Parts: sequence; C-alpha cells; structure tokens
Amino acid sequence: MSISTPTLRTDESASVLLGTLAAQGATGALSTETGIVYLAAGHVVHAESAVTPDLGDLLTHSGALAPDGWWEAIDQAGRRCRVGRQLVDSGHLAAGALELCHLGALFDAAYFVLAHDGPALRFRPGAAHWLGAVRSVPVDTVLRESRRRRELLHRIWPEPAVDRAPLARVPGPDATDLPARRGRTLAQVDGVRTAAQIATVLACRTFHTLVELRRLAAAGLVAPVAPLIPGPSPAPSTVPASAPATVSAEPGPAPRPLASDEPETALLRRLLHALEAL
Repeated sequence: MSISTPTLRTDESASVLLGTLAAQGATGALSTETGIVYLAAGHVVHAESAVTPDLGDLLTHSGALAPDGWWEAIDQAGRRCRVGRQLVDSGHLAAGALELCHLGALFDAAYFVLAHDGPALRFRPGAAHWLGAVRSVPVDTVLRESRRRRELLHRIWPEPAVDRAPLARVPGPDATDLPARRGRTLAQVDGVRTAAQIATVLACRTFHTLVELRRLAAAGLVAPVAPLIPGPSPAPSTVPASAPATVSAEPGPAPRPLASDEPETALLRRLLHALEAL
C-alpha cells in the first residue's frame, strides 16, 4: 500500500493506519467517517469531528476569546494556516491558554474519530489545518488516551448511543442533590440537544460532558430520544425548495456567521469536517 496517493482509500482501521503514518513521519490529513486527524512529521497536530465543539466554540463560548477576535484571526491568517499564531501575536489569547484549549479539542475529537475504529477513508499527503502549529502529540499518546476514555465511559454506562443521539429527561427518578456539574449538565437536556451541543452550551470539553451524561443515564435520569418512525411522504409543496448549500471539498474554517450562533446551530456550521488534555 502506498500512502503517497492523495485520494488513497483503504480498509485498514484508522488506528492501524495512524501507526503506519507515524512510523513513516508522514504529514497530511487522515479522514474517517466521523472526523479528520492532521499529522505533521508523524505527530498529531490537530483533530476535529462534527460531533464535538470545535476550538472556536470552546474559546468563544467560555468567554476566553471574543467572537470578533476569533473571526479576525481567521480572516487574517486562515489562508496561511497560522490562525493560532495570529491569536497569540495579536494579544487576543495567551499562548498557554491556546495550547490547553487546543489539546482539549484535539483529544475530544480524536475520541470520536477513533471511538469505533472503523476503516480510514483516505489520506491526503501534505494537507495542513488552517489553525496551524500549536502543539503536537505522539500518535501512541492519542491512541492510548482514546482507548482509556472509551473504557472509562463503558464502565460508567455501556450504551454509546448517549454520546451522539439527542437526549431527553426520564420522568420519575429524583434529580435533586446532584453534584454541581452534573446538575448543570442535566439542566441542558431538553430532548433536542446532543452531548456535543450540551458541551457547547456549557463551554465544556465534550469528554467531561459525556462522563456526566453517562452517569445520568446510569442513574436513570436521561435516555436517548427514540428515532421517529417514518410515515407517509407529505404531498409535494408548491413552494420551490431552497437550493442546497454549496460546500468546498477542502477543509477550512466555517464561514463567518451573519449573526451569533445558537448552540443548536454550531454543529451545522461544521458538517464539512465529518473535531482533554491529559
């Protein structure tokens, strides 16, 4: 198998291929069905998934960075893949704060990219993320941490549907006297939001939110919303349907929102990218 083909497709699992790429000191982007891992000289430099809050969400929703500062850095340095460096050089964010938040986003996304360790879709040699260099992590560390998280969550509650499905409260059980973080998490469960959307609302790393949600599920306080049973197709509408949005095949920062994003729309802005510190 050659990894020099930009549109490589393989039946190997993502973890196996990551190990191969690390041994070869590869640089590029490895895509799976749930996200992308970016490598530089065989180390992981970023990861993202559509089912986790991205770095911009974590920084802006937590109040660490004003939204205008985030979009300004993207406008000025996105094409040069130096957004992280721009945030620090412009004084919008301290280097340590950026590094800590970046590692949190990286490990959160890597958990979902590797959660089921399905086959990798393709590897694009030389592809770089628009964030640029912040902190690199050995592939072995990323794989080990992803396994640790998966095993911990399984011990708390073995049903992974909690991680990705919309969640609803279960009527009946007593929800009083919960620890503060768990109570805040439960307060955001509304039958519509997923774990990632709840994490965005709380400006919290996804893994922390998953831990609390699985504990709530184990206590019988929350459960995944059952999917709707398809019914008969509605009659054709006389109103013309909107044209589908056009998205670039190349990854890049989501377009600047015309208005402040509500938590429920944060995931939609990142459909293109199908993103805890140790």
